[in-house]
Parts: sequence; C-alpha cells; structure tokens
Amino acid sequence: MPLVTGARITAQVRKCDQGSNAYCSIEIVVRDPRYRSSDILAHDESHVLRNAGWTLAGGDTGTETAANSPGHKLRLTYSSAADDLQQIDLGVINRAWPITYALSNSMFDRAAAMSMMLEVGST
Repeated sequence: MPLVTGARITAQVRKCDQGSNAYCSIEIVVRDPRYRSSDILAHDESHVLRNAGWTLAGGDTGTETAANSPGHKLRLTYSSAADDLQQIDLGVINRAWPITYALSNSMFDRAAAMSMMLEVGST
C-alpha cells in the first residue's frame, strides 16, 4: 500500500467479521509530523495513491475516501483522524479500540494522522 513519503504506521489491528458477509480487514493509523493538518495529509495520500495507479472512489461515509488497487484486489478506505473519531463517536463506524486510542492520542498530540482500513477486493 503506497503511503505519503515520511508517513509512519503507528497502530495496526487485524479485524474480522464472521457475519453473513464475512471479511477481514487491517485497520491502520498513519502519522506524519511534517504535516500541519490531518486533512492535508489525507489529501496528499489521495495523490500518492492515484500516482501509483489506484482508482479513487467514495468511502463508506461522507467523510471517508476510498481507493481500489490496480486490478481491484485491494480496497483502502481512509479519513483524517478528526473525521474518523467523529464517525466513531456518532456510532456510524466501528474501529478496534487500539485504533480509536491511537487516533485520539494523535489529536491530543496535535499530530497529523489518518485512519485507514485495508480490505481484500472492492466493496
């Protein structure tokens, strides 16, 4: 998965749903101290993905963006830390506790961060 140069993964959790549409995903928090805001970090990530041949798409919520890998083998959904925390708080999305904690810490640290979820195939 392409990332903005200098960005680092600070939390990662594998999460599976065994329901009728069973799937597994990898939830990730990415931080980059060079950025002044999480929104700019997420925006620049869109450019990196597009330049790597990923196709941008709508996310699961109005604040998320998604991208499908070349050949549509992977789907990446991502959003700024603040936007994902708001959606978590409203009960619109669920994230593993370590991911929510890492996003919250990035807000308190005033560090640019984004939440990402990588899944197999486009949904």
